[in-house]
Amino acid sequence: MTLPQGRRSSTFTRLLRHGFTDPSAAERLLAAPGLDAVRADPVLLDALGTAADPDLALLGLVRLVEAQDGDTDRRELLDTLVSSKPLRDRLLGVLGASEALADHLARHPRDWRALVTYEAADLHPGVEEFERGLAEAGDPVSLRVAYRRCLLAIAARDVCGTTDVAQTAAELADLATATLRAALAMARAAAPADAAQCRLAVIAMGKCGGHELNYVSDVDVIFVGEAADGADEDKALRAATRLASHLMRICSETTVEGTIWPVDANLRPEGRNGPLVRTLSSHLAYYQRWAKTWEFQALLKARPVAGDAELGEEYVAAVAPLVWQAAERENFVADVQKMRRRVVANIPAGEVERELKLGPGGLRDVEFAVQMLQLVHGRADASLRSGTTLDALAALAAGGYVGRVDATQLDDAYRFLRSLEHRIQLYRLRRTHLVPEDDADLRRIGRSLGMRTEPLTDLGRAWKRHTTVVRRLHEKLFYRPLLDAVAQLAPGETRLSTEAARERLVALGYADPAAALRHLEALASGVTRKAAIQRTLLPVLLGWFADSADPDAGLLGFRKVSDALGKTPWYLRLLRDEGAAAENLARVLSAGRLAPDLLLRAPEAVALLGDERGLEPRGRALLEQEVLAAVRRAEGPEQAVTAARGVRRRELFRTTAADLIASYGSAGTADAGALVDRVGTAVSDLTAATIAGALRAVVRDGWGDELPTRFAVIGVGRFGGRELGYGSDADVLFVHEPREGVDDQEAAKAANQVVAEMRRLLQLPSADPPLLIDADLRPEGKSGPLVRTLKSYAAYYRRWSLVWESQALLRAEPVAGDEGLGEAFIELVDPLRYPAEGLGDEAVREIRRLKARMEAERLPRGADPTLHTKLGRGGLSDVEWTVQLLQLGHGWAEPGLRTTRTRDALAAACAAGLIPGEEAEILDEAWVLATRVRNAVMLVRGRAGDTFPSDGRELAAVARYLGYETGHVGDMLDDYRRTTRRARAVVEERFYGA
Repeated sequence: MTLPQGRRSSTFTRLLRHGFTDPSAAERLLAAPGLDAVRADPVLLDALGTAADPDLALLGLVRLVEAQDGDTDRRELLDTLVSSKPLRDRLLGVLGASEALADHLARHPRDWRALVTYEAADLHPGVEEFERGLAEAGDPVSLRVAYRRCLLAIAARDVCGTTDVAQTAAELADLATATLRAALAMARAAAPADAAQCRLAVIAMGKCGGHELNYVSDVDVIFVGEAADGADEDKALRAATRLASHLMRICSETTVEGTIWPVDANLRPEGRNGPLVRTLSSHLAYYQRWAKTWEFQALLKARPVAGDAELGEEYVAAVAPLVWQAAERENFVADVQKMRRRVVANIPAGEVERELKLGPGGLRDVEFAVQMLQLVHGRADASLRSGTTLDALAALAAGGYVGRVDATQLDDAYRFLRSLEHRIQLYRLRRTHLVPEDDADLRRIGRSLGMRTEPLTDLGRAWKRHTTVVRRLHEKLFYRPLLDAVAQLAPGETRLSTEAARERLVALGYADPAAALRHLEALASGVTRKAAIQRTLLPVLLGWFADSADPDAGLLGFRKVSDALGKTPWYLRLLRDEGAAAENLARVLSAGRLAPDLLLRAPEAVALLGDERGLEPRGRALLEQEVLAAVRRAEGPEQAVTAARGVRRRELFRTTAADLIASYGSAGTADAGALVDRVGTAVSDLTAATIAGALRAVVRDGWGDELPTRFAVIGVGRFGGRELGYGSDADVLFVHEPREGVDDQEAAKAANQVVAEMRRLLQLPSADPPLLIDADLRPEGKSGPLVRTLKSYAAYYRRWSLVWESQALLRAEPVAGDEGLGEAFIELVDPLRYPAEGLGDEAVREIRRLKARMEAERLPRGADPTLHTKLGRGGLSDVEWTVQLLQLGHGWAEPGLRTTRTRDALAAACAAGLIPGEEAEILDEAWVLATRVRNAVMLVRGRAGDTFPSDGRELAAVARYLGYETGHVGDMLDDYRRTTRRARAVVEERFYGA
């Protein structure tokens, strides 16, 4: 029958007003014959309007009514629906929130009666009540039906607000416990002989163990088995394994009634590769010897739930002491944080922002933070040993381990996120943690959470607000109370005790927690604006320091810099407002001695860290321009060279800071070769500019504007190759040419005076690092004159030059002084270093003899030849001599080989077909790695070295610089040996001709 238009419009409008999105379809459903008795009842429409999805609720109701077995059952349902508000709210609430439970009711139309009772026990059932609800199930299919019936009641209480999210999660865990017990009973009944041979305990882990289960989740378990009295242990374990496997199948397999949930036993020792069932002693042996940090973290939630209760309690009692000792393990906090980062990194990029559980600001962030605090402080405080996240958070707040305000915000955020997760899963009873993208889904979820006016907008805002809170507090939660332990607290706040703060600092890797607490007190105490800003910055900085090999040094350095700059208005503002500045400073201060020493001599250089462009190296021309300007302004030579060395100090800090920030923890991401080239170029340019400044200062003081002889400085060795490291001396040659009309002796005297004064000034004791000039590669070595004329060099090389001198000249490049004279020197030596037709056989043999003698005589006594970066196997010397032999032999014919840079020459040799690409790559990798190790040693120790440090903390810092995670020093040494061993094999063939 067609309704009059006016009547239709009135009903249509009422349906819209009650939240229906498809009023036309709703009108048709309301006109269904089964609803005759209640169609006109306004109570029904009002009740449907309160459902999360009124359209879905109405459709589910019509399906349920139509599924009733006869008019009597149908009338009973509708009469109860109209007369009983508790049933009406529960039933329509479930039908409007869960399509899957509506399907269940349509298949089992009598199960709606499970929602009628409203007794006290029904409001908050426990394991016993759920066991009674499952008691009649005799097979896996009927168990699934009974399980869904119990689940229906839990969901009804949840969507109606009778239980909060924590109570709902606990009920779901209790239902899982009852289900595991029922499944085990079925397995035992099916195999009584197996049941008689063994004792089997089921230990719940994860969310089930923590009494905080989701609607749809894997149920994590561990099985513990023992032989029954008189039974053989091996046979008993096999029997227990069969029972456990059958239990898993009963719960996990798909039947005509679907599945319950997967039972996951992969948290057991050795995971899926280990035996499904172990004895208690076998579990303990594994945990005491082999277990990783994450396994103890997982055991926090271990709870016996089924099977032999006595054995289950014995298991929990036995592993508990091991759990609460986990924080004493080396790298404990780093392991936990690394595992969290790995979880986030494995989320597909397109899902990160929708990932409710594992994404940044998600549920796992809260759980990881809480568990880490429990493991650190639970050893001494038994009140923290709860497997339930919210209970543990409350205990942490009560004990002063977490600020009350932070705990309240985190509790609210966690409850919201878990409620959102429940509503997402409840719809189709599918395991998912992704927030849907469809507006209809978001609208239903928003309305189910009480957002009725603008559900999509309000849900989006609430979700963003709570994830932001979690992101902000995730790191702060661990570090902030350390400051509260030494700072003034608001009334009512509980202070973290000194002992608890010490425990937390030790867990973070601080070797001297007492000193660290003193530094925190000095930085954060008081009511000044400076102290307030420090209290905001330090929680994050402490985390960054803890991520380094030497947190103590980082915190001490930060205090020193803050003491020096604390009254400077821009300093704290820079760290607070410039996102990268604070992290960059933390990385620089905690990565070794060199960079902090440079910074503390001129703390204002911290301003470079606030701008990414501020860390870019400046070219030689700009540096020389600044140095020469500083020299001009100075009154005397000492002041002038002090100014030049000051520029060098600042630029060295710029270079070290950029290197550390780019390198720190960047395994597999940073281009190691590019980093090495950048450092080598920057330090070489800086050294050249400093020498140019010193030369100008000496000449101006002694001779005014012009020296009586033209004078040039030629860089050789690493300096000429623009490959200087942080600890390298500057290898040079000095050349002069008397000006017209100047006596040769007068010119030579002036040139020698310049050299002596330059070397003196550049090595004067001061706060700046000295610059050592080494002229030992000159003709006749230490026995020869420091300075020669161009003609003298020509005469020597023509008459006396040895092949090693031609080799040394391969890296000769003018670096300071008279440009024309420098170019003339290069023209002079080019025929020597790139001899026409290459080297003769005798010259090649001589180079090989020299190299072999150097390997035999110059390697320091006691040094490990596999780890010496310069003279060791496959190290710098091996690669450089191999490349230089190619340059000497083929440079005359291959222009690309006429370069002072090792890597460029190697690439040119490869391009010319002189060495296969694979071998060139092997040599390049070894040279870059050895160079980076040398740079790392200088950065970490503050003094040069050619071998890895022996001190454990320094060695760890070198590893972090090279990109290795904490605890992987052994991997670094193995990788170095493997890389250099491959390089040595190439050297044996290409250099020695073996």
